[in-house]
Amino acid sequence: MKVPVATLLDWVEDGQLALQRAVDALTADAVTEPSALPGWTRGHLLTHLARNADALVNLLTWARTGIRTPMYASPDQRATDIEAGAGRPLVEQRADVRESAARFRKAAEALSGDAWSATVVSGQGREIPASEVPWLRVREVWIHLVDLDVGVGMDAMPSDLAWALVRDVDGWMSARLGADTGAELTAEGHGTVVLGTPSTGVTVTGPPYALAAWLTGRGGIDELLVTGELPGVPRWL
Repeated sequence: MKVPVATLLDWVEDGQLALQRAVDALTADAVTEPSALPGWTRGHLLTHLARNADALVNLLTWARTGIRTPMYASPDQRATDIEAGAGRPLVEQRADVRESAARFRKAAEALSGDAWSATVVSGQGREIPASEVPWLRVREVWIHLVDLDVGVGMDAMPSDLAWALVRDVDGWMSARLGADTGAELTAEGHGTVVLGTPSTGVTVTGPPYALAAWLTGRGGIDELLVTGELPGVPRWL
């Protein structure tokens, strides 16, 4: 997936603005209500978004300084931080979401052209160029905006962003599907990607956001035209 860093940062900013509008519209009690993610309240989700921004700042700092700065200090830090912050009142959550986003934006603005090519390590242990870090934030902000369960769906995503997400998730899933399992996924005006094994005769056609919703487990197939038998896809985190 090759999307310019400037475009990715624009998508981050647009998603953050949409997220902040949604958070600003919440009532005080809403923060303790369930999100669309099993076992998580909206407070868990908002805390996760804020701490994710800070964790990705660590990677941008690593790229800028050359000093190894992992996303999290320990394997348990992510879960511990989320639990510690989930029960905070809404006013604190709102401020945290805004301020952590500002820190991410400032860290991104501090990187030079060469620094974007520096190698860092993602939370999953993958070595990636720093230029992929904004995409990690794009996914978090836009997908968890949907997970906040405040009436914002995947159709709120810009079309090009949704198609980039389809391509990204397709690559992850294709490596995990069994032999002779797959489908061709087509979005008008964007192209076709192969999920799993080519030439199975299964095709799935629809708008990018509907394909992204199905692949990520955040929507069904009502808006998709399916030919053949859909493969079972692994759960995408």
